[in-house]
Amino acid sequence: MTKPHPLNHTREQITALDNELLALLAKRRDLSLDVARSKEVDIRPIRDTQREKELLARLVQQGREQGLDAHYVLSLYQSIIEDSVLNQQAYLQGRANPDLQKQQYSIAYLGARGSYSYLAATRYCERRQVTMHDLGCKSFDEIVQAVESGHADYGFLPIENTSSGSINEVYDVLQHTSLAIVGETTIEVGHCLLAKPGCTLKQIKTVYAHPQPISQCSRFLSQHGNVKLEYCSSSAEAMEKVTESQDDSVAAIGSAEGGALYQLEAIEQELANQKINQSRFIVVARKAIAVPSQLPAKSTLIMATGQKPGALVEALLVLKAHNLNMSKLESRPIPGTPWEEMFYLDLDANLADESMQKALKELERITRFIKVLGCYPCETVSPTQLTNSQLMIEPTTSRQPQPLTSVTSQTEQPRYSKANKHTATEVVHGLLAIGSQHFGAIAQIDLAATSGSANQIASQIKEAGFQGVNITGISQALDADMQLSDLTRALSQFDLACIIAVEQELDLKLASDHADLLLITGKEMFNKPLLKKVGAMHSPIILERNTMASVEEFLSAAETILTKGNQQLVLCESGIRTFNDALMPALDLAGLVNIKALSHLPVIINTSYACAPATVNAQSLAAKQLGADGLISLIDATQDLPTQLQQQNITLRAIYQ
Repeated sequence: MTKPHPLNHTREQITALDNELLALLAKRRDLSLDVARSKEVDIRPIRDTQREKELLARLVQQGREQGLDAHYVLSLYQSIIEDSVLNQQAYLQGRANPDLQKQQYSIAYLGARGSYSYLAATRYCERRQVTMHDLGCKSFDEIVQAVESGHADYGFLPIENTSSGSINEVYDVLQHTSLAIVGETTIEVGHCLLAKPGCTLKQIKTVYAHPQPISQCSRFLSQHGNVKLEYCSSSAEAMEKVTESQDDSVAAIGSAEGGALYQLEAIEQELANQKINQSRFIVVARKAIAVPSQLPAKSTLIMATGQKPGALVEALLVLKAHNLNMSKLESRPIPGTPWEEMFYLDLDANLADESMQKALKELERITRFIKVLGCYPCETVSPTQLTNSQLMIEPTTSRQPQPLTSVTSQTEQPRYSKANKHTATEVVHGLLAIGSQHFGAIAQIDLAATSGSANQIASQIKEAGFQGVNITGISQALDADMQLSDLTRALSQFDLACIIAVEQELDLKLASDHADLLLITGKEMFNKPLLKKVGAMHSPIILERNTMASVEEFLSAAETILTKGNQQLVLCESGIRTFNDALMPALDLAGLVNIKALSHLPVIINTSYACAPATVNAQSLAAKQLGADGLISLIDATQDLPTQLQQQNITLRAIYQ
């Protein structure tokens, strides 16, 4: 008798364990619905974040005792909790609207089976354990018409994407329909290059895709400029064209899951510009729904304000007065009315709440038009987090369970805080010194707009009093590598520190090859994978604040870098969005004071974006008086360089007095 192969036996054991795990997960999901039934009676909120924290802390500790990584356990149970929350919400939502409950729903969506809209609709119905009769449509208008006419119970409309932003065509459709928004769902978008089995990337000459994926995968496509792009009405149509073609040199952009429906293989994956790529869909129906009070709700409305200065601000102040959080504000032109806008607002509130009703009445008095598009359960489940001390528990030598107090009693201060480091951090490279009573002066130039002698530019910048140069626009430069080589050589000759702005993750390799310091721009401040990469590097880092980021979010991003080991970190305040100017940000000098009070890290300001030329001197001096450790000033290399630098020299002399 032949003995079973050891590997086969191990695999059989793993399969048996996987089956047990799936059965246990299904049983846990059923028990979570029993919790929902209890909350329905007691009218308690769906989430109890304090209990979630205690649960996760206990599970992390027990996992460490079993040899499991704390972050692995945390990530696993965050997903389980999210599933539990969404299932409880779906159950209670169904109970609150019994007249709308069916065993089968007809769903209208964009494209055919396999499109992202189809995948979103499928998952929405699966969570509610109902059968989906799908109705593929060729346009957003057709989706709306199908629901308005009664041919479909629900319509799925993509409203925004984390990579390409809002989908304006959908906002325009919403202006003219009587349908109500009754739900939302978000799916991960994994763009792949789909081709017939056996095809390779080198064979591909034509790519079919919807305009949105083309926009979201622009970097990948730009690297293959010889490929011809063919626009399609949906990802499903793109996949269908590849399947029907007799040519092996064609491919489509779509999901691997959708491609499988068309017998296509993913020959390239993760094409999107951003690694985190999600699409949010809204669900529309003929009748509005009631949202139980214990569910987190979202209300969407549209309004047109009067044509007078401050009209929008006046409306937004009404929301502030009633403590209503606005999670989204979008504007679209009103057809037939030039230069007038319709505003779309998402509010984190239940339409039935007293504060919401009072706010609507006030808005009716001050707006020209206002309409509620719908109130529906919010499906954004923010993961419950643990403190660093709870995640960094040392493995115990004993297998005996430890009391929970051993986890929660520890307190670990953030690395950026003064409580963690009592002395001010100083970042030094050559003659450039920032922090600990040293004030650094940095000129900012655009590589793509720079022409002329690199040596002459460097010499004049040095003479003006700067110790470093921040180079932007390397993505737009025609021959960035050669230009950077010439410029960095000149900067080194004049003892000027070379700082290169990383405006997208693809810039990192080129920038790190040439730079003495790296500046992570504000639009990449929330890019955690990028922050972790630079946190593991040895080069000093300047982290710029996102224009929409709070001080807490800014410091949290700094913590991500520090946690990976790089302690040579400078924070940069370049301006935040305000109601004073829709286009130009404003320096947050109050935020500068707060950060200096909380953190030992040096903070510099960048006047390039947030200061009108007439106010640069005054704001620079004010920032210095408030404790700023350095300054970045814009130098336009296409204009009269000596005159600009003479003005900059006046500012620097005033600062250094």
